[in-house]
Amino acid sequence: MPDNNDQQSSASLRAIAILEAIAGADGPLGLVEIMAATELPKPTVHRIVALLEGAALLVREAEGKRYAPGPRLASLGLATLTNTAWRAPRHAILRALVGEIGETCNLTLLDGPEVVYLDRVEAAWPLRLHFQTGSRVPVHCSASGKLLLALLPARERRRILDALPFSYHTANTLTRRRDLEEALKRIRRERLSTDNEEYLDGTVCVAVPVESDKRRVPAALAVHAPTTRMTLAQALQCVPALRRAAARLADAFPE
Repeated sequence: MPDNNDQQSSASLRAIAILEAIAGADGPLGLVEIMAATELPKPTVHRIVALLEGAALLVREAEGKRYAPGPRLASLGLATLTNTAWRAPRHAILRALVGEIGETCNLTLLDGPEVVYLDRVEAAWPLRLHFQTGSRVPVHCSASGKLLLALLPARERRRILDALPFSYHTANTLTRRRDLEEALKRIRRERLSTDNEEYLDGTVCVAVPVESDKRRVPAALAVHAPTTRMTLAQALQCVPALRRAAARLADAFPE
């Protein structure tokens, strides 16, 4: 008969399996989908999901039937990815890219209506834009944000668009949903996104998805520069280098 330690270990592993299933899904999962993904019985799934929800590791959708990663799980994931052990190889790729193209590059993840800076390497210029790891930028007016939003499953994309405040930042900010949705269609087709002075006057940005032949990571790689040094047309010339670096970054993320 298993002792208490064995039972606790088994329960912990079942909870981890549920978290992995939900975190790795394209969208929120219902109990039946969680059962199928984990091969756990319904009473077990129901009990563990309730505990995880109470701990803010999971959240329920408004209708209360599907579960998504909660704020505590999102924070844990970001802390893990920014840990030195995982960050070092990615940072080396970013540093090499900045050395190649001569402008600041960043790596971002989507977190609801914002993008979060996972890593950033500044170019050696006196005029810089200072965004630290963990900084957040609105999704609708950033190249990375629009790209990551465009590549989401339709259900998740609509959920974010429904809650988006469409805040105004510059004369070029997309503040109407229909304009943003039109831009997202093009971005999905081209797998490329731009910020033409949409968040900050005098700055441009170009972003590509972090993907290789083997896998795609829900992250974006971007080059960012003031227009006094780089026009949007010049930034677009960096796309081949960005895509090469993105492929290397995809392989540097944990499986």
